[in-house]
Amino acid sequence: MAESPLRVAIAGAGMAARLHLDAARRAGARVVGVCASTPERGKQAAVRFGLDRSFDSAEELATSDEVDVVHVCTPNASHRRLAELALLAGKHVICEKPLATTSDEADALLELARDSGLITAVPFIYRYHPMAAEARARVRSGSIGPVRLIHGHYLQDWLSGPGDNNWRVDPGLGGASRAFADIGSHWCDLVEWVTGHRIDKLIAMVHTVLPVREGAARGTFSGLDDATGAEPTVSTETTVTTEDTAHLLFSTDLGASGALTVSQVSPGRKNRLWFEVDGGSASVAFDQENPESLFVGSRTGNAKLLRDPALLSPQAAYLSVLPAGHPMGYADCFAAFVGEVYAAIRPTANQGTSTGYGYPTFDDAARTVRLTEAVLRSARSRSWTEVPR
Repeated sequence: MAESPLRVAIAGAGMAARLHLDAARRAGARVVGVCASTPERGKQAAVRFGLDRSFDSAEELATSDEVDVVHVCTPNASHRRLAELALLAGKHVICEKPLATTSDEADALLELARDSGLITAVPFIYRYHPMAAEARARVRSGSIGPVRLIHGHYLQDWLSGPGDNNWRVDPGLGGASRAFADIGSHWCDLVEWVTGHRIDKLIAMVHTVLPVREGAARGTFSGLDDATGAEPTVSTETTVTTEDTAHLLFSTDLGASGALTVSQVSPGRKNRLWFEVDGGSASVAFDQENPESLFVGSRTGNAKLLRDPALLSPQAAYLSVLPAGHPMGYADCFAAFVGEVYAAIRPTANQGTSTGYGYPTFDDAARTVRLTEAVLRSARSRSWTEVPR
């Protein structure tokens, strides 16, 4: 007799929630409900998402007997509390990053997750781009030689104007760091996963380009972000204390050096996560806005490797669920991630199989919180700072 589908509920009703919903459905789970910032908005979200019901609150959702897996897609400050409630209620948890807004909270949640024996995961989904996986295979195999330099940037423009605002700008909801915690953490997780190196020391500079933003912080930006934040206040201006840009120089535990620029105020750059790894004999570079190819360069020639499962490493070919010439994208990465997590929860069910890497866990998420705090400490002290292991 076949196992019944996993019962999934999604806390949140914005862009992230929609991605989790689509991925859960692709993996064969039964999405039983959703919640938003108010019961009424939860009902509206259920209609939008094609669900039969909504929960009146995230707390009700996280502890419901009707749910096996809780997806936490709410503003950052609520992540720790909701994930903790779900774990104590015996639920598996997929939680958006950051895991918490302080390292002490993140480490406490990590300890609870380890003790629970439940599956816990965080969607660092750029790992699931086939050509990022191909970069990993080439670096880890030693084919580019010893890694010498890791560099790149992550640039967006959605907060580049004085009239752009969002709950992430508010440190009470988003945390003390914005640009780095929101997107710089993704870049660091990806390059550490690709190279096997860990950033161990850094010196950082952060800058708030727009210290005052017009209008109150909103729960959405263009309808594409999480809509479960606080209601807008009556203020017509927001004083900004979180960073718009961040710049890092760093060293790694295996002897490489690197540099990173992070910005949410770069006009025209929608979501440009780009990295390059320079080895002793070759270099590889990946651009998330052009994810169907990988730059491979050397002294004797450069090449643009296109995604073709027949030409890729086994892990990259596994992630290539479409034939060459049929573009894959961000939502496919999300689906691969969720499918792998669900397969770990139900190993005997046909809900996905393993990439062989292992999905990103609360351990990975807690590391990025510690890394974020190191960035802020360095920026305040204007000095080299060690990243806690």
